[in-house]
Amino acid sequence: MSKVLKSILYVEDDLHVRTTAKLVMEVIGKFDVRDCSSGREALLAARDFAPDLILLDVLMPELDGVTTLTMLRRMPHLAHVPALFVTGLTSEADIARYMDAGAIGVIPKPVLPMRLTGQLHSMWNKHEAALT
Repeated sequence: MSKVLKSILYVEDDLHVRTTAKLVMEVIGKFDVRDCSSGREALLAARDFAPDLILLDVLMPELDGVTTLTMLRRMPHLAHVPALFVTGLTSEADIARYMDAGAIGVIPKPVLPMRLTGQLHSMWNKHEAALT
């Protein structure tokens, strides 16, 4: 039986994008969203949060999304949590790099609020189906 997507650790440095996406995920998607403005903040928040999914921006100051995911994966409770990147960098080489870092998919920017929860569910369901 596949797991239902309920909680998301969301890391995005752009306040407007983060606020809009969080609102959409909570109101339309009915997800429990812990949002963070940086990779460092995500590493702190993740200590006492066990999300079903990790959603990361790629381009962020200090720690980029790929580095942040690598560090989150060192936490035993997050070692196997599915992750998605949200980015405008979607060349084949970029996507290959994200998949190598452990992502299950990529949501291209700009994020379309009315499509976001559908994209999350679609990628989640595809991932869960691959596990069975």
